[in-house]
Amino acid sequence: MADPSVKRWPVIQDILKREGIARQHLNSFDEFLERGLQSIINEVGQIEIENAEYPYKIQLGKVKLQQPRMMELDGSITHITPAEARLRNVSYSAPVMMEASVVEDGKILESRFVHIGDVPVMAKSNACILHNFSTQKLVEHGEDPNDPGGYFIINGSERVIVGLEDLSYNKIIVDRESVGGNTVFKAKVYSSIVGYRAKLELVMKNDGLIVARIPGSPVDIPVVTLTRALGLESDREIAAAVSLVDEIQNELEGSFEKAGDVPTAKDAIVYISKRIAPGMLEEFQIKRAETLLDWGLLPHLGKHPENRKEKAQFLGEAACKLLELKLGWISPDDKDHYGNKVIKFAGQMLADLFRTAFRNLVRDMKYQLERSGQKRGINAVAAAIRPGIITDKLNNAIATGNWGRGRVGVTQLLDRTNYLSTISHLRRIQSPLSRTQPNFEARDLHATHFGRICPSETPEGSNCGLVKNLALSGIISVNVPSEEIVEKLYDLGTIHFFDAKEDVKKDGARIFVDGRLIGYYKDGAQLAESLRELRRNSKIHPHVGISFHKSEIEGSTKRLYVNCNAGRVLRPLIIIKDNKPLLTQDLLDKISKKLLSWTDLLRMGVLEMIDANEEENCYITLDEKDAK
Repeated sequence: MADPSVKRWPVIQDILKREGIARQHLNSFDEFLERGLQSIINEVGQIEIENAEYPYKIQLGKVKLQQPRMMELDGSITHITPAEARLRNVSYSAPVMMEASVVEDGKILESRFVHIGDVPVMAKSNACILHNFSTQKLVEHGEDPNDPGGYFIINGSERVIVGLEDLSYNKIIVDRESVGGNTVFKAKVYSSIVGYRAKLELVMKNDGLIVARIPGSPVDIPVVTLTRALGLESDREIAAAVSLVDEIQNELEGSFEKAGDVPTAKDAIVYISKRIAPGMLEEFQIKRAETLLDWGLLPHLGKHPENRKEKAQFLGEAACKLLELKLGWISPDDKDHYGNKVIKFAGQMLADLFRTAFRNLVRDMKYQLERSGQKRGINAVAAAIRPGIITDKLNNAIATGNWGRGRVGVTQLLDRTNYLSTISHLRRIQSPLSRTQPNFEARDLHATHFGRICPSETPEGSNCGLVKNLALSGIISVNVPSEEIVEKLYDLGTIHFFDAKEDVKKDGARIFVDGRLIGYYKDGAQLAESLRELRRNSKIHPHVGISFHKSEIEGSTKRLYVNCNAGRVLRPLIIIKDNKPLLTQDLLDKISKKLLSWTDLLRMGVLEMIDANEEENCYITLDEKDAK
C-alpha cells in the first residue's frame, strides 16, 4: 500500500459500484424522457384545424409514460419484463400518452390523454421495471444482477446506441485554412436546440470583407448587412458590438466599405430578401428573410424577433474572435481538444428521431381532421392520431441503425461474447469521421484524453483511434438548467451587455453561459474563482464547467465560459488546500467501509469534476509529494 495511486483506488471503485458501468447511457435516456419529449411537444404547442364552417385548435399538453407493455394476439395488454421480451422476440417499449385539449375561441372544451406512440425503453433506466430492484428480485425476474443495462430490446435482440463524438454546440470555433495559396480565416458555430441544429460560418475574404454563410441562404451575406438587419443601425453600434479595441475596429474597414449602400435595418432586410428569394413577390421575399433571421440564424438564442439584438451581439463576438485570429492574438481552436467535443448518447439521438416522427404525426393528424370535416370533439382527435408513425420510426431506426440523412451503423448488436466484452461495448465511443481517410490528428492520442479516454483500448486497422472507450474515471456531464446559473452570475455583479459601460466592455471579461453572451464583468479571473467556490460548497451543480481564457497580448478580449451542457467528459480530481490533499486517509477508510459515498465527497468539496476546458485553468499533480 506504499504507492499513493493504489490507496485512492477505493474512490474509483465506489464510483463504479454506485453508478454502474453504463451510467452515461442511462442518464442521457432518462433526461430524454423527463425533459426532451416534453420540450419537443411544447415546440409544436398547438395545431390549428381550418375547416370552412368550424375552425378550432388542439392544444398539446403534458406527456406521461406508462409501464412497458405489449399487445397479445387476442388484443389483451400485458406488462412485460426485459427477460420475457428477449425470449419471445418482442420489443420492450412503453406507450407515451399526451394530453390533448380541444380549444375554441380561447375556451378549452374538453381534454384527455391520447396514445401517440411507443418509445423503446432502455433496460435499467427510470422507465424500466427493473429500476432500483434488489439482487434477489432481479434473479426472480430472470435477470443477471451484474447486467449493467443501457441497451434497448427490439424484436428480441439487444441493441446499443453507441456514443457519438461531435464538435461542441453553440461554441465559436475559429480556424485558418489555406485555399489555393491564400489563407482563409473561418469562424464556425453549430447552433443547436433539442433535435435541430444550424451551422453558421463567418469567412474572411482576401480584401478584408467578412461574409456569413447561413443555412437556407444560397449566397453569402456580408456580416455588416446581417447585423444591420438584426437591428443595429449605425456603423458605430456595429463596430462596438464587435470590439472597442482600435486595432480590431480598423480591421473592419473593408466590411463597412462594401456595405455602404444599405444604411438602415429595413434596407438590409430588403437586400437579404432579394438575395435569398429572387423573383418572388416582395412581401413573400421579406417574410422569407424574417424567417431566415429568426429560425436559420443561431436558433439557440431564441426564435423570436425580440432575440435579434442578442443575435447581433453574438455575431459581433464571432467577428471579434475571427479578427483576433487574423491579428495573431489567439491561436486557432484545436478540433481534437476534448474541450471542443461533446459525446451524444441515446437521449440526443432519439430526440432527433422523435422530433421528425412527431412532426409527421402532427401533419398527418391535421390532414385527417381537416378531411373529416363534420366530426369533431376529442374523440375525433383521438381517432385521427396514428400511433404507428412514432412507434415504427423509432423501432426501425434502432433495429437497423439507419438514422436518416445517410447515417448508418448508429446502433449495434450488444456484444455478449463474455462479460468484459459487454462492458467494453457499453463504454464505446465512435467518431463521425470517415475511416478511409488518414485523419492522423483525429486518430492521435491527445493530451486532453488523460483520465477521460482509455489510451490503449482501441481497435487496430482502419478504425484505429476513431473508435475509443471511456476511461473508468470518465463521467459524462448531464444537462444543468442554465437559468439559475445566469441568475447567480447577475447576483455576483455581472453587467448585462445593454447596461455595460464602455470601459467595462473594453477591459472586462465577456461572460458566456452555454454559448450565450450574457454580459461583462470587470475581473474575469476573480469571478471564475468565486463561481468555483460556490460549486465546491455545492451551491451550483457539480457538473458545471467554468473556464477562463485570456491571451498574453495587451488589448485582446478576455472570456469566461460557463458550460452546463450535457455530453462533456469530466474527470474527478482531488482538491489541494495549503499543499495538502483534502482526501485524507480517514475519509478513504470511511469510503472503503461504505460509510461515505463519492457524492458525499463532491458535496464536501473534497473532489471536483473537471472538464477538459477547465483543466487548462488548473495546476494538476500526479503525486502528492509534488504538491506546492
